[in-house]
Amino acid sequence: MITLHRLRLVAAVTAVVALATAACGGDQSGTAATPAATAKGLKIVAASTWEAGFARAAGATDVAVIVPPGVQHAPDYDPKPSDLAKVAQADVVLYADFEGFAGKIKDAAGSKAKLIALTLDNAPATVKSQVQRLGAEFGTADAATKWIDSFDTKYAALKQKVSAAAGGTPPVVVTQAFVAWAADLAGTTPAGTYGPQPPTVSQISELAAKKPQLILDNSAMPGGDALANVNAKRVVIDNFPGQGLDLLEVFQRNADALTAALS
Repeated sequence: MITLHRLRLVAAVTAVVALATAACGGDQSGTAATPAATAKGLKIVAASTWEAGFARAAGATDVAVIVPPGVQHAPDYDPKPSDLAKVAQADVVLYADFEGFAGKIKDAAGSKAKLIALTLDNAPATVKSQVQRLGAEFGTADAATKWIDSFDTKYAALKQKVSAAAGGTPPVVVTQAFVAWAADLAGTTPAGTYGPQPPTVSQISELAAKKPQLILDNSAMPGGDALANVNAKRVVIDNFPGQGLDLLEVFQRNADALTAALS
């Protein structure tokens, strides 16, 4: 009788535990994992190194890139079948609406994938808001906050370095529209902008009248050659991280270019 009683007691406890586990969501056979629940294990596929740089800054560790580093104009890239196969296996897919192949990426994404369209701009406020946003999506908010703190410190130091090279006087700058953020790194605001198309004759005349010291050109879609007769130094600004997907390195590299031009 004692043995039978114990068996009944064990069966009753097992039933209660099973019910409690089910009530708490312990049985996940039919539940898709959320980004917050699998923060470190998310498979991220980024359209370019720019999106990938944001993802890494936000704390992602498993990041694959579609457009190879060094491609001059990433939005015009034509994804290969192997690229789209990566997308099909992703948990999160990062892209920008202006990228010409964005439609192919969205079509290739699996049903479980979360599609996130990013605002790609290296203006500090945009960088921080996008990194913070991705940190919330990935469940890596602490890592994103830590990176933002390091970014603020690094950016202030770089800005001071460029300002010192300019002798403390903000330079007059004209810039291609998509790299206008770099004017702030030089401690100024653009006196004029051009692009994304190459400047027209009338635009060139207007920009020359600003008497710029620097022309900030975009490495991905250069138009500064049309301003060759303007008496100013041309600085090529690159928005994209390199192989290491380090967004801070982008600011270091462009600050070095500005410093060299102003020294």
